[in-house]
Amino acid sequence: MAKRLSILVDLDGVLWRAEQAVPGAAAATARLRAAGHRVAYFTNNSHPTVASTVGKLGKMGVTTTPELVLSSAQAAATLGSAGDRALVVGGPGIAEALGGQGLDVVLCDGPGDGAGFDIVVVGIDPAFDYARLARAMAAVDRGARLIGTNADATYPTPAGELPGAGSILAAVAVASRAEPIVAGKPHAPAAELVRRRLGHVDLMIGDRLSTDGAFARRLGAGFGLVLSGVTAADHGPLEPAPDCEAPDLAVLVDDLIAQRFVLRRDAG
Repeated sequence: MAKRLSILVDLDGVLWRAEQAVPGAAAATARLRAAGHRVAYFTNNSHPTVASTVGKLGKMGVTTTPELVLSSAQAAATLGSAGDRALVVGGPGIAEALGGQGLDVVLCDGPGDGAGFDIVVVGIDPAFDYARLARAMAAVDRGARLIGTNADATYPTPAGELPGAGSILAAVAVASRAEPIVAGKPHAPAAELVRRRLGHVDLMIGDRLSTDGAFARRLGAGFGLVLSGVTAADHGPLEPAPDCEAPDLAVLVDDLIAQRFVLRRDAG
């Protein structure tokens, strides 16, 4: 392909499922880079830090830098202001992103007072329980803004789907009767983060229509759908319709390099 593309790749369901690498995915990213394309990554998983994500990519053979790894936690951090006191329902990735923006971070790791918080940021939290729900609810009831890193209802693993950050966010939103601001794909804060960090994106590759597909459209990018994550191979009509579809990243990249499809939203 003559044109050098800016490509944004989802992680969960594309490069890996939980701790299990998708076969051929790492080598596919190397082929993209060898062909001269820029490859960056955007995950809606807010739990890991940037360093841990870069390290996980490296262990599976994907070479990248922290500047090319974007997350819903980073998008959520753009919604706070330096000096804000933030209650975090989630993992170290959110704490890192918020702290990097100068916010005062308090982890919601059990019962506690909900007073004195400016924002409550909710992401995926495997230890989420009633006590954490009650404290987050109390903080929102006392005036804190409710921010979700993402609204993904589920999270893909080799054994099947598990509850995602969106399920936890829904519990806090229902309990506090608040409408959350959602930061990650496909929402505006994530798109603004991508534009500031990467500029134009030609192709978004992902496994989920409601996030990756919608995000591609928001960015004005083509959408490459892979069936290694949450979208079933026997799916019916899709909306948004992908510009290209493949069983996994390796096949999609081969099709891209061989110019077997044209990006309808290739903005030149």
